[in-house]
Amino acid sequence: MTTTANIGVSGLAVMGRNLARNLARHGHTVALHNRTEHRTRELVEGFGSEGTFVPTYSAREFVDALERPRRLVIMVKAGGPTDDVIEEFAPLLDPGDIIIDAGNAHFADTRRREAALRERGLHFVGTGVSGGEEGALHGPSIMPGGSAESYASLGPLLEDIAAQVDGEPCCTHVGPDGAGHFVKMVHNGIEYSDMQLIAESFDLLRGALGYDPAEIAEVFRTWNTGRLDSYLIEITAEVLAHTDPATDGPFVDVVADEAEQKGTGRWTVQNGLELGVPITGIAEATFARSLSGHTQLRAAARGLAGPTRAALTGAEAERFADDVEQALYASKVVAYAQGFNQIQAGSAEYGWDIDLGAVASIWRGGCIIRATFLDDIRAAFRAEPTLPTLLTSGTFRTAVERAQDSWRNVVTTAVRLGIPTPGLSTALAYYDGLRAERLPAALVQGQRDYFGAHTYRRTDREGTFHTTWAADPRAEERA
Repeated sequence: MTTTANIGVSGLAVMGRNLARNLARHGHTVALHNRTEHRTRELVEGFGSEGTFVPTYSAREFVDALERPRRLVIMVKAGGPTDDVIEEFAPLLDPGDIIIDAGNAHFADTRRREAALRERGLHFVGTGVSGGEEGALHGPSIMPGGSAESYASLGPLLEDIAAQVDGEPCCTHVGPDGAGHFVKMVHNGIEYSDMQLIAESFDLLRGALGYDPAEIAEVFRTWNTGRLDSYLIEITAEVLAHTDPATDGPFVDVVADEAEQKGTGRWTVQNGLELGVPITGIAEATFARSLSGHTQLRAAARGLAGPTRAALTGAEAERFADDVEQALYASKVVAYAQGFNQIQAGSAEYGWDIDLGAVASIWRGGCIIRATFLDDIRAAFRAEPTLPTLLTSGTFRTAVERAQDSWRNVVTTAVRLGIPTPGLSTALAYYDGLRAERLPAALVQGQRDYFGAHTYRRTDREGTFHTTWAADPRAEERA
């Protein structure tokens, strides 16, 4: 076969198909490959007019269709299937060729694969792609890792098909080996937190004010014209306004209240624990989805006592929707602050040197968590690359400090009415924990030293100490 394709895509389910179409629409000749041939034929038959495709029906034919250095995008299920596809193609490639994994792989797997393929003279680029099937087709946010050399060859193609904001592509070289998939993992963790906070806000407007879904949709539409302007707020209004055609009732009322997940939230929380980063909002959002799925447990506990929900009235009701907006904004800032702290910690732990301002920049378009205030996040990190937390940055500090009275009112009202708000509540607890002059961790250290001789540090002198509790508690020893 004549070597004609600029890039190839193997794995033509919805995401792979749309990514291939996006590339072709931008004038790139795209080789196609799929384990089952009918998907290759369907793509060419259905969308062949959109650009130039080179259909292939074997691994060898696929590889031979690519110009050098070969660039192969694989879009298959994470885990074993990805390893299988890599091993199918790797023996057919030459030194300098590039395999791009654009699926939702765990970053540790990406690091392993990158190291193994580097030994064989091949480049492996773990690439986060966010935006769902529409983003893949019309312009996603793209987060490639791998070597700088591979990005020199691959980057122009990815930047070409990425979402564009203010003339800038939502794509950048994130860092070496697994950096791209790591940043995509944290993106998804923030997404979990953001969605949970929005869901809790909906529940509060309904449970505390008695609004119906259509009324709440209008509230969200109003919010989307201000500082909460974001993709998730926008689609929330659409979902809440939707009428179920089978019942003529609100769509949201006929959907089972069991949120599913594909694992990236759990990965984010597990990694946060490994790095020692308190990503409490992401953890609570992940556990909230888990709790929603334990239907038998919830059914067994449904008769437990609690306060009677009664809609607010008078002046309290009049200001409550505005209070919820303030609490939602402040909690979203916490969610993003925790996510960027995790990226900072991961970058330091794995030697990636990730530019946080660049990450904020490529999340402004294409991805699920795209939001207007990412411009402010980008500006904050460009002004201070080592910023310890977004909560101390001028713009965000001022906004959150102004929001805190409303935030506290929302959380206390939720507690009073028995409306669960794990996301909003833990975000406020995190904020209070950060700003506290002293935390009760001092007592925890005393307990640990008492039962396990784990030692402690003092505030008045250097060193590590242990108290001989069983003998004479006054006898302190330097450990």
